Amino acid sequence: MAALLLVRARTALSLGLGNVARVADYRLRLAAGMHPVQRIAPGPTPRAPFLAATATPSPWPVPEAWWERANYFAWLRPALDGGPPDWHRNPLDGTRASGTDRPWWVIPDFDPAAGDIKAIWEASRFDWAVNLAQRTGVGDAAALERLNAWLADWCAANPPYHGHNWKCAQEASVRVMHLAVAAFVLSQTRSPLPGLIDLLTVHLRRIAPTLGYAIGQDNNHGTSEAAALFVGGSWLETLGRPEAGPWHQLGRALLEDRVGRLIAADGSFSQHSVNYHRLVLDTLSLVELWRRHLRLPPFSGSMMARAAAATAWLRAMVDPATGDAPNLGANDGANLLPLTDAEYRDYRPAVHLATALFEGRCAFGGPGPWQAHLGWLGLARPGETASPPPSRLYDDGGYAVVRCADATAVLRYPRFRFRPGHADALHLDLSVAGENLLRDGGSFSYAADAEWLTYFCGVRGHNTVQFDDREQMPRLGRFLWGSWLKTKAVEPIREADGAATVAAAYEDARGASHTRRIALRRGGLVVQDTLAGFSRRAVLRWRLRPGPWTLRRAAVTDGRHHLEVSANVPLTRCELVSGWESRYYLQKTAIPVLEVEVASPGSVTSEYRWIG
Repeated sequence: MAALLLVRARTALSLGLGNVARVADYRLRLAAGMHPVQRIAPGPTPRAPFLAATATPSPWPVPEAWWERANYFAWLRPALDGGPPDWHRNPLDGTRASGTDRPWWVIPDFDPAAGDIKAIWEASRFDWAVNLAQRTGVGDAAALERLNAWLADWCAANPPYHGHNWKCAQEASVRVMHLAVAAFVLSQTRSPLPGLIDLLTVHLRRIAPTLGYAIGQDNNHGTSEAAALFVGGSWLETLGRPEAGPWHQLGRALLEDRVGRLIAADGSFSQHSVNYHRLVLDTLSLVELWRRHLRLPPFSGSMMARAAAATAWLRAMVDPATGDAPNLGANDGANLLPLTDAEYRDYRPAVHLATALFEGRCAFGGPGPWQAHLGWLGLARPGETASPPPSRLYDDGGYAVVRCADATAVLRYPRFRFRPGHADALHLDLSVAGENLLRDGGSFSYAADAEWLTYFCGVRGHNTVQFDDREQMPRLGRFLWGSWLKTKAVEPIREADGAATVAAAYEDARGASHTRRIALRRGGLVVQDTLAGFSRRAVLRWRLRPGPWTLRRAAVTDGRHHLEVSANVPLTRCELVSGWESRYYLQKTAIPVLEVEVASPGSVTSEYRWIG
């Protein structure tokens, strides 16, 4: 017990006592009924119409989402009957949240009866408002009718500050940003209809009082909520709304603060997540577009430099042929700017937009949905194209991106200035010619039971080593690990004799140590893992692409790919087992996993070879 208390105390110091105090203050004041957010007068329910037809049709292609079929988490697409979604129904299992007429603060964060609350929130992110505005923008009168009808239905079913869809200020912020994009697409930012003004106002009143909680998270809650206040506040300020000016200035100041704190000089973001990196980058792209649109003063040079660095970071992770990227870190299905039919895991539109805004260049040449992405947002295609990214250490965040020919390996090592989301120290991701061969497990669900939560976020969901059947760090809560790992050593990337090499090492709180060296060359990857300090066993896992893999002794093959493991100590087990991955939120699929076990300290070498 004393040891656990010490771990918790040290973790609180790592989180920052100011952040701990902000979150505690928020929760205590809500519980006592003394938080300012509980005293907001809701006012009348906003009423239709919210948006009108545009005078000038757009030439850009319209995405199919939310017309004949819904689009939940980019994989669940039930047919639409023309009517609005049930805003309180879980589309996966059909259960419906109860108590939707209650103030949001009395509704629990995790209600087993309702399932994962994100399934209820998904339709209320208003992605469909953007897509229906795009259809309206090409002259589809039926789309405008549906857009206004659905917004009116949402307002009636979600009266201000009651029900599940008002619980999270970040969700409210995403709605504000999507409403702004919808109005921009329809050229209605200068003279919005009264219903839209009222809808924006009730959202901004919800967001502003709870910023302390958002700041205390040190993640995209703060950037999203700051962006909503900046966009919505500056917008309403141009319309003469007296309370909007403070929202605008607060949003601008908080954006500067959060970007300076959460995005490192090398572009790494605080959440150690590729998808949340896209979310923060899309957020910054939107606020810069909005600033230019309203001709507001520029952001600071330091903020723009961090935005450019974050752009380069994500561009380095993205495969230019497919748009996919390693499935690193937490992923709740967020996609802030779904302006095209690009696949959810295609990160090229986001990278292309940010590269155009923050570097004045194209990220990708040739035709593709990334060009329409610029078009819908009123941006011309830059004349210059960025060079392909080289191998590089992103040491502020703990990433080594190593390239050779058409292969890319990403080695993850612990640099935890902010709380880690996954126990993924020395995880290795490998892609060749756009195909993810050695892969991360993803997140699956934030509301999953302990078994699944531990599997996906823990060491078993990653291509690394597990010591003595325990996690790399002790889990202290659903979103919190203790005893944050620290990297002992990092060797720089070296490119010589046709190979690119890098190495990193850590030692955990119980004295177990892992050093990983990789050498990537055309047609093959060699990984050497040096293991020590454990008591009973160490298990190395390689999470393979789906396929007909077969095991013979200490090697597996699917005909085109071959992985063989050897060691300078006896291998006590070498087994091909069934594992899981989640490439989309709330979806999990089986994959083959090679598990190799040793019972004594030593060095284990894995050689992965591929054809073509």
